[in-house]
Amino acid sequence: MSITLEKPKIKKLKSFWSNRQKMYVDDHPINIDEFCDLVGEDDDVELINGVIIQRMATQFPHEDLFRFLFSILVFYAEKYNIGKILGSRTLVPINQINGRLPDILFVSKERENVIGQKRLMDAPDLIIEIISPWDRPSEVMQRIGNYQIIGVKELWIIDQPKNKMQVLIFDESTKTYSPLEIKDSIFHSRILLGFWFKIDWLWQKPLPSVLEVFKEIAGDL
Repeated sequence: MSITLEKPKIKKLKSFWSNRQKMYVDDHPINIDEFCDLVGEDDDVELINGVIIQRMATQFPHEDLFRFLFSILVFYAEKYNIGKILGSRTLVPINQINGRLPDILFVSKERENVIGQKRLMDAPDLIIEIISPWDRPSEVMQRIGNYQIIGVKELWIIDQPKNKMQVLIFDESTKTYSPLEIKDSIFHSRILLGFWFKIDWLWQKPLPSVLEVFKEIAGDL
């Protein structure tokens, strides 16, 4: 989908390119409310330290893995009526001048009231980020730090280039993340109760059938 930011409201902003990304700035740090007013649902942009930053277009491996995971998770959440799985156009505010668009997120049924018209009003229960070859380690760590600040309970970092998955669990007592040990390459979520999958499914080429994987995880549809 193309990026269409040149709207009357945003034309007043200065734009420039940095590290192959287009950025939009005002004469003051843009806040979350202004950001929501300036951009539309088709705009693939984030708010970083008061600056609107256009995200790089994803490539097929990223989109294919997104499709695979998103489909399975939506099926699972609907089958067991446990909450909402949302995609990469859902704004997650970090603070007044920072807002992220995770690849996939989950909000539990008892907390669905945090889903607003243009953004979440509180942290989601689960976030999934798919790392692509052009994502710098510093940017990945910034995302992890952002999600730790707002207390996202479970964070999946799926590193496609390295065929590696890391799961971080938020510790309420220390307000920090700790890695979850994954035994025998089978992951069991602490947030999506009963949900599990084989890590190796993520690296298969082509990816397995969504329906066949879902049947194995949760039984027949």
